[in-house]
Amino acid sequence: MSDLTPQSETPTPTTDKITQAARETIYLCNFRVSVDGEWLCLRELNDISLTPDPELDHEDPKDPIAIERLNLMNMAKLSIKGLIESALNLGRTLDSDYAPLQQFFVVMEHCLKHGLKSKKTFLGQNKSFWGPLELVEKLTPEAGEITASVKDLPGLRTPLGRGRAWLRLALMQKKLSDYMKTIINRKDLLSEFYEPNALMMEEEGAVIAGLLVGLNVIDANLCMKGEDLDSQVGVIDFSMYLKDGGHSSKSAEGDGQITAILDQKNYVEELNRHLSASVNNLQAKVDALEKSNTKLTEELAVANNRIITLQEDVERVKEESSFQQESRKASSADGQVLGETRKQLREETQLRLDVERELEVQIGMKQEMELSMKMLEKDICEKQDALVELRQQLEDLRAINQQLSHKSQSADLSSKQKSEAIARLEEKISQMSGTVNQLENSDKDLVKQARTLSAAAGKLLQQQ
Repeated sequence: MSDLTPQSETPTPTTDKITQAARETIYLCNFRVSVDGEWLCLRELNDISLTPDPELDHEDPKDPIAIERLNLMNMAKLSIKGLIESALNLGRTLDSDYAPLQQFFVVMEHCLKHGLKSKKTFLGQNKSFWGPLELVEKLTPEAGEITASVKDLPGLRTPLGRGRAWLRLALMQKKLSDYMKTIINRKDLLSEFYEPNALMMEEEGAVIAGLLVGLNVIDANLCMKGEDLDSQVGVIDFSMYLKDGGHSSKSAEGDGQITAILDQKNYVEELNRHLSASVNNLQAKVDALEKSNTKLTEELAVANNRIITLQEDVERVKEESSFQQESRKASSADGQVLGETRKQLREETQLRLDVERELEVQIGMKQEMELSMKMLEKDICEKQDALVELRQQLEDLRAINQQLSHKSQSADLSSKQKSEAIARLEEKISQMSGTVNQLENSDKDLVKQARTLSAAAGKLLQQQ
């Protein structure tokens, strides 16, 4: 940070701002933050040798901006991991007072502020990450609802407050990771707001956006009504992440509970995989049964045609046998032909019986397959109905949440209008009371003048 050292002892506005910025990031420049398992390690740069870090082999290890980016990325890793584990351990919807969630928003705010360009306004220079967040609405139309809700929230007067509200709404919508990836992929637009070596312009920003995907497993219900987002001071509490001897037992207990929850989650996922495999197997069996049924139907049609042909042959043989019986006495050779005909008739009859037995077996198999298909269809319909009910319940919950949000906003607007009307009525009452006092004073003056005139008239009458 030698390039930020003032050249003279006389304080100037520029040097004052640089000094203030240096104080804001002193905890990031004087220390190197690294992750040791689940813990945060802080080491003073004066106490360590600045050897190239494997994670920063392409950068200068003495560059304070690179160290800031690495520290913020490690803090984001710890914050996101701690938030997910504590939320799973808690087992309920998170609210605004949850300490790990508050620290997560503070870390995200520092990440978004890193390397911001100062914009000149009438009140001086201003740094705010609300400008980059507004880009999401242009790149992803579905984010317009969040932006509109933030602009409609009462009590937000500064871009910083609107940016903090936007982060909370995006987390509740479980779209924070998608939105961050969207703006990080458009560095041509981010260059308007960030310096070239800012965290959002480097690969650390993409890493943090990938880590945010894990937050989709937690549910948060954050009430921003009455919360002063404009004047909050975002300070990272390192005590939540530093190693502590008394914390080891609690951590072990929490790890055990988290392990149990993860085991249950893995068991449910494995059960779902088995069910999916069973459904796929059943579907394959249904397809095979349908093909077999079609084949059996075709074979049945062929067998029926063959039976009809055999019946016609039997009738023809009977006619021939009767004719041969009549002519048997005429010739001895006819007797031999009759024997052969009878033998052929017996063979054809036996063949017909075999075909009928095979047909009965095939009909029984067809009935069994139809019964199995009906049972499979019934099971599939029940599972589809259960899925439809679950989806409907999810849609109902989302609709109820939106209705509650709209009702809350409507109630705030109506209360504001009523308070304004009361103020106007009080002003009118004060004006009317002043008018009444003036009228009373004028009435008293008129009474005094009448008394004076009556006294003067009495004196004139006495003198006459």
